[in-house]
Order: sequence, then C-alpha cells, then structure tokens
Amino acid sequence: MKVMKFGGTSVGKPERMHEVARLVSGGKEKKIVVLSALSGTTNALVEIGQSAARFNREQAQEQINKLSDHYHTFIRQLLKTEVSQQMALGIIREHFEFLSIILRISFSESLNKDILAQGELLSTKLFSVYLEEQGIAHVLLPALEFMSIDAEDEPQLDQIRNRLTPLLAKYSDTDLFITQGYICRNAKGEVDNLKRGGSDYTASLVAAAVQASVCEIWTDIDGMHNNDPRIVKKTIPVEQLSFDEAAELAYFGAKILHPTCIWPAQQQNVPVKLLNTMQPSAAGTVIQKTASSSGVKAIAAKDGIIAINIKSSRMLLAYGFLRKIFEVFEKYKTSIDMVTTSEVAVSVTIDSGSNLKKILRELEPFGITEVEEDQTIVSIVGNEIAETEDVLGKIFEALSHVPVRMVSYGGSKHNVSILIPSAYKIKTLQSLNKGLFGLE
Repeated sequence: MKVMKFGGTSVGKPERMHEVARLVSGGKEKKIVVLSALSGTTNALVEIGQSAARFNREQAQEQINKLSDHYHTFIRQLLKTEVSQQMALGIIREHFEFLSIILRISFSESLNKDILAQGELLSTKLFSVYLEEQGIAHVLLPALEFMSIDAEDEPQLDQIRNRLTPLLAKYSDTDLFITQGYICRNAKGEVDNLKRGGSDYTASLVAAAVQASVCEIWTDIDGMHNNDPRIVKKTIPVEQLSFDEAAELAYFGAKILHPTCIWPAQQQNVPVKLLNTMQPSAAGTVIQKTASSSGVKAIAAKDGIIAINIKSSRMLLAYGFLRKIFEVFEKYKTSIDMVTTSEVAVSVTIDSGSNLKKILRELEPFGITEVEEDQTIVSIVGNEIAETEDVLGKIFEALSHVPVRMVSYGGSKHNVSILIPSAYKIKTLQSLNKGLFGLE
C-alpha cells in the first residue's frame, strides 16, 4: 500500500482535481490519498474565524458567502452530470450552513478549529463525488475517526495505527481510500488540527501506521531544489536526500516539505517522494535512509528570526548558568534554533516573538540583553558536510560582503547555518548558489 498526499494547489482548480483522479486511479497497489483544502480556502477560513473572534458577524457572513460562491463556481467546472452536481450542492450547503450557524455561538478556540476543519472536509467530499461520477471505486475514510493528538498536541502513532487498521480491514476489497489531511481530534475528543502544513504530517503518519511502501508528497514543483527557485534564477532538483538531510532542509525553511513530515516516515523507514502534479513524469526527489553522496546538496532560508544576546561577565562561566537561560525559553515553550557562546556572552535565536517581552523580563537578572529582529537563518545542508573539504572556505568566500551575525557549525554533520540580517537574504542565496554550485 502506498500513501499519496496532494496539496492545495494540486486540487485548487477543477482541472487539477481531474488530474489527481487520473494519478490515483489504476495500478495494482492499494492507495490511501490524503487531500488538503482547496488553495486559498484555509486562509479564507482563518479570516472568517478572526471576524467571528471580533464579534463582527456581518463581515464574517460576507466572507462565508464569498467562499461559498467560489465553491459553487468550482463544482460547475468539476462535475458534468446533474446528479453529481446536486450531490455537490448538498455538500456545499451543509458545510456553509454550518459556518453560518456557528456565527451565532459564542466564539472560542475550539469553535475556531471547527471552522478551520471545513476546508479538508469539503475537498475530500467533492473529490469523492467526482470519483463516483467517473466510476472510480473508492472509500472515503474520515480522518476524525483515526487521527488524534495528545494533551501536548503530539500525534499518537500507536493509537492512529490501532484505529486505522480495522477501518481498512472493513474494506479489504477496496484499492483506493480518500481521507483528509491536517484535521484530527485532540485529547478531549474535540476537532483539532496538526497546524500549518499538517497535511504532510497526516500523510507521513498514515504511511508509518500502515508501513506503506512509499509516501508520495505531490505539489506544484518537481522535488526539492538546491536553492529557493522563487529567489534564485537557476536551481536544480535534488534527486536523493537522506532523512537527516531532508529534516534539516525542511526545518530551516524549504517550503516544499513540512518539517514534521520526516519523523514518522523515518521511524518506519518509509521512503518519501516529492513529486510534481503539473509534471507527473518528472523524477522529483526521493528521501530515504541513506544519502546518495557526501557534500553540499541544498540551501534553505528561514525568515522571521530574532537574535537575543545576553552579556554577563560575572555569571557566564558559573555552574548552571546556561541551564537557567534555557529554562526561561522552555517555560514559554519557545524553541531555540542557534546558540553561540563567548567568555562574556551567549547568543540564541528564536523564530517566534509571541512571548518575547516575558522572556526578556526573566532574562534581566542574568545580564544585559540585546535584541535583533528581522534576521534570517541560511542553512547549507549535505551529508557529512562538516567533513567535506573546502566547504567552509567556499561558504565564507561567497559571503565576504555579507554581515554574518552568527555561525553554527559542528552540531550536526549535515548542516552549516549562518544568521544574517533579512535584508541580505537574496544576495546571500544568490552568492551561495554561485559559490557552491556554480549556478548564477
């Protein structure tokens, strides 16, 4: 059995959904297909939730009506028969009436998660109607019946497996299953989600739960590229990455793959393929246990970074000082990306400023704090990169005109990371593309 995940752009237009149907039908291997919401839907639902939170029900209703109109236009192009269109209209009516009804209920975070879940429920149900119109046998598996997270918002792989296995066994003669990405139930049994990019996570968790032969992530680009193609003119797809290399790239900003997607597949040694819905014949990128070779494979950039410098000549070398610093960030559930130390200072980076004021207030007793916002981490990734000859020389030669704020080297064999002002991001990516890959 294999798992195939299709993102919002892959199902965002009727003709794209038609193509997805062609890709998932046929073949000898059983398939579980994970779908995201139609492109633009989740953003629209976020806006509806924000209007509801402000008690601006009139604006929220206008936003609901606008999104509903989009879906009515969508199904007219998706479906041909009157019977299928009536079925689709019933689905749209059900979900948008639900959205309108909940505007009358006192807003809460749990209610907001119900709002956000509507996108995946709509896309999978409409896709199911299209498959039925085309005579393609399948079963729609509700993700809310097997996908769950615990009180710490962590997926429960064993419980997912225990729920999903009997569900699949009920349909032993079925070769095609459709389910929702992103959505799940939390420890209270309420509708919840796996956060942004969660459809990748769903696909990887499902693939691990059923020990799939492969987990295919279909997007609108032919695999992981060696650099950001939105910024750098000449980039090339990377044919093969190890799980460790891919995890580094995903965490440090490669948008094609959600960072959490790697772990479940890696635990069960399920290969992950990154493929292009627009060019199904393209080789894409294979992510598996072993790396194809040593050396630099790709560059990724992570924006929105905040650097915090704590100067304390009196306490830095004292026993337990760093532990106390890190406990402040742990208290506010704020992860640290990079760390550097000197005799009189420690610098760390974080990617969220939501608790910055509280963190800085608690750091005051430890020394003088300085904050630099609008920073970017650029990560150069490759198997055993730390042991590859001349890599550091090439990196710093390429960055001779860039003000580097921090460097992280040696913590991982697969990664060299630098912190720069975000204003230098484009120049940095272009310079590294030339210096490391010879591409301009």
